[in-house]
Amino acid sequence: MSFTNKLSVLKIVEDTLVDGPGFRTSIYAAGCIHECVGCHNPASWVHRNGTFMEIDRILEVVKNNFLAQVSFSGGDPLCQPQAFTTLAKKIKQETGKNIWCYTGFTFEKIKRTPTLEPILYYLDVLVDGRFIEKKKDTTLLFRGSSNQRIIEVQKSLRQGRVILWESALPNL
Repeated sequence: MSFTNKLSVLKIVEDTLVDGPGFRTSIYAAGCIHECVGCHNPASWVHRNGTFMEIDRILEVVKNNFLAQVSFSGGDPLCQPQAFTTLAKKIKQETGKNIWCYTGFTFEKIKRTPTLEPILYYLDVLVDGRFIEKKKDTTLLFRGSSNQRIIEVQKSLRQGRVILWESALPNL
């Protein structure tokens, strides 16, 4: 998908607590190429199952939920990389909100792929890696399987290596 002003969105959930710390506005992308065995939402794999939404309309939802930070999930947001990069850039420029992104791609793959890499400059945290059913662990914080990493994106970019996110939340 090459749109930069529209996204195929399954849904937008405001004030969720499951896609990162604190209240978040989660934008669930339609479309995923990974097709992970055991995926909790295989309907999200199909791009046409979403509704096309203007980026500026999504931005208004984010702005109107002024207490919530933002998460991109799906499907896989990086299956619509240009449009999600545009959205992330606008969110950062216009609100400064914290952005988490869930993807089946690894940080390393994103870094070496010209169409994926630009989004990294607008993300705070990346939860990377495919869901692997054999590594499923319901006790993990903000991820589904133990192979997935929670990465501090800006620190990782500055240091040239993956820096894992460490929860500052009490009792976690």
